[in-house]
Amino acid sequence: MRFVWAMVLAAACAIGAQAAAVVTGGAVEGVGEDGLTVYKGIPFAAPPLGELRWRAPQPVHPWNGVRKADRFAPACMQTGVSMPGEAPPQTSEDCLYLNIWAPSGAKKLPVIVWIYGGGFTNGSAAMPLYRGDGLARKGAIVVTFGYRVGPLGFLALEELTRESPEHTSGNYGLMDEIAALKWVQKNIAAFGGDPQRVTIAGQSAGAACVSILMASPAAKGLFQRAIGESGGMFEPMALAPGYFLNNAEKDGQAYAAALGAPSLAALRALPARDLFKANVDAVSHPVIEPAVLPQSPYDVFAAGKQNDVPVLAGANEEEARALVKDLDAVTAATYDAEIVKHWGPLPAPLYDQYPHATDAQARQARLNFERDLRFAWDDWTWVKLESSTGHNAAYGYRFAHKPPFPPDSPYAGWGASHFAELWYVFAHLDQEPWAWTADDRRLSDAMARYWVNFAANGDPNGPGLPAWPRFTKDDGRVLMLDDPITAAPTPHLDALQVFDQVYAQARGAH
Repeated sequence: MRFVWAMVLAAACAIGAQAAAVVTGGAVEGVGEDGLTVYKGIPFAAPPLGELRWRAPQPVHPWNGVRKADRFAPACMQTGVSMPGEAPPQTSEDCLYLNIWAPSGAKKLPVIVWIYGGGFTNGSAAMPLYRGDGLARKGAIVVTFGYRVGPLGFLALEELTRESPEHTSGNYGLMDEIAALKWVQKNIAAFGGDPQRVTIAGQSAGAACVSILMASPAAKGLFQRAIGESGGMFEPMALAPGYFLNNAEKDGQAYAAALGAPSLAALRALPARDLFKANVDAVSHPVIEPAVLPQSPYDVFAAGKQNDVPVLAGANEEEARALVKDLDAVTAATYDAEIVKHWGPLPAPLYDQYPHATDAQARQARLNFERDLRFAWDDWTWVKLESSTGHNAAYGYRFAHKPPFPPDSPYAGWGASHFAELWYVFAHLDQEPWAWTADDRRLSDAMARYWVNFAANGDPNGPGLPAWPRFTKDDGRVLMLDDPITAAPTPHLDALQVFDQVYAQARGAH
């Protein structure tokens, strides 16, 4: 074995220190890109195929010689796309690979590990918007990786629970995320990264994953900071009983029956594409189970038992413009029925927070309600809990800037919607030929610098940037990311506090 690794090291040295690294499994060769070295498609676990379908990720298969890391691996098997305008990715069940953007000659730089969104049903580590070149040029190493989604990532089933050493099932996608973080801890120094300054970051479902990893005992010690953009998982589980293992197993059984698969062996024998022919929504979400997520994130944080690291989290002012369909059909007369259709009957105080006496009010109320329900409350609660029960700093934000989305683009009329901050955070304005202004470019530069500062120090503040106040129970200000950038009280606080009261009653009832 010593001779084999000596040969691997010799091969890596032969192709140049700037483009090669020795990692778990063997040597990899990256590609130089304008002052960066980029590595694409490095395996961090064995392909989850055959009998490894619906099992925890297994160790990487070693390879001989130097592996060229010059192309992205396929995205994990899925249907649809994670955001409008995105080209459908090439997919495969063999998808546990990661990508790295590193400044050439990097030494002990902070590391940002990005977790893509997509509602736990789709998403891609190779999406152009997520490429790490912009943040790497600000002084960080950026890692993206694939994790299983949909039924391949989250199916719970009694047979799976029985065969598991931990007596559990579901959360295979979360296990992939933990495996990727373990790989980063072992290997990122070979790329010039500091394993003691790893930030997990994500948007939408990716942000929910970040909140889960903060609550997971299986992820303890694998990261030192956390960033959540437009997402989290802090609602009372009493309102989502299907997330508990016993109920998730029943949903899994119904899903298997719909596929005509009477056993786990029959499910494993199906082509991966066939697994998406049944209704996958009921089996495409995290599960409260013994190994990865024994308690809900809210309960973990409330007890002060989270993986306690600095937190930066926030939401966008017009989140729901990207998500609400047929908004013009919402009227004062149809508002109540529209809400019940999507969310079920609601306690009266939630209706009262969103006046809808006129059609214009009703449309705005519909947008504001979904913003607060799905995003703003979670992210406000996240920083509030960390600042109350944790021992590290929390920083909140509200992205309120309207990008120049063209009228003929998939994003026309969105404003400061879900997804809108991503072009700015990743310093990727030039990926689109839109009418970017000097204000847009200043905001993007500032946001990328804030994110990299936070990854480096656990504090987003730095020279030349407007001061970002720490969120505390006595000072609940957040940073308003707009032009200009200013600190302000948490927006729409009255509505968020009503959600707090309603959810507290739900937790008490449970």
